[in-house]
Amino acid sequence: MFKIFIDGQNGTTGLQIKDRLAERSDIELIELSDAERKTDAAKRSALSAADVAILCLPDDAARQTVPLAPNTRLIDASTAHRTHPDWTYGLPELCPEQRQKIQTARLVSNPGCYPTGFILLVRPLVAQGLLKPDQAIFVSALSGYSGGGKAMIKDYQEQSQTACRPYALTLKHKHLAEMTQFASLQNDPVFLPHVGDFYQGMLVEIGLTANHFTKPISAESITEYWQHHYRNEPNIQVQDPNHIPGLDGRFLEPQACNGTNRVDLFAFGDAQQSLLVARLDNLGKGAAGAAVQNLNLMLGIDEQTGLSAQDTPQGSTHDHVD
Repeated sequence: MFKIFIDGQNGTTGLQIKDRLAERSDIELIELSDAERKTDAAKRSALSAADVAILCLPDDAARQTVPLAPNTRLIDASTAHRTHPDWTYGLPELCPEQRQKIQTARLVSNPGCYPTGFILLVRPLVAQGLLKPDQAIFVSALSGYSGGGKAMIKDYQEQSQTACRPYALTLKHKHLAEMTQFASLQNDPVFLPHVGDFYQGMLVEIGLTANHFTKPISAESITEYWQHHYRNEPNIQVQDPNHIPGLDGRFLEPQACNGTNRVDLFAFGDAQQSLLVARLDNLGKGAAGAAVQNLNLMLGIDEQTGLSAQDTPQGSTHDHVD
């Protein structure tokens, strides 16, 4: 039986990871009392006893915790180490060799929710020489309010806020470095995220023109590239080009992947303009589901253990670290 310690198990990501692990017969969760969690000695003991520890902490707290576990294998769900050269990026679908890197790594950084959608859309097209890596890219995104922390969750659930609102208008969102590096781009995208009046679910949307590409393009050809690249990926579902039958009336439903570890990829458009969209659960493949997938790989077991690429009930509603 594997011993796992979740440091920060009372936040959204920690609780959702715990929910995914609690009923597994191959996992024993190491738990600390409220008082113990506040002491380095107790944390150090728990970290040392774990086969893998998962850090569901704010960035600074994650950085402070890593030295307490010099020999323990770690998964960090914060932003702190995602572009750090000593850490392996925990997106198995990134490239053919990424799974092996995660399996053997001691330090794995869990991807961000927005970057997961963005990278899965863009990187295969850059890798195939289809999308120019030096082009300016604008990306918009919509997330449920669970991504905004306790204050935002309270505002929306008490109906103090009911609108869809853009943020990060300084163009300095903390996910930019991660998005640029792992999408293999030469310049940061212009990124405009929004928070919507729903708890969880996410859309990441990229608008491109013919000038962004190295040869004539269409929704059909983009879909073919994705289908080839992700042909063996159980968590990636490439939808038909211009998938109008998949809309809810005229709308694309951001919550359709909730409760799953699935990412849906859509390509809309024609030879002149393309709209690429990724849909995922920001608390699933965007956070807790990704952490469990990485954990499974690090433990040397089937990476889908305890996960589903199909619709399942939504998880708990609590604070989110990202």
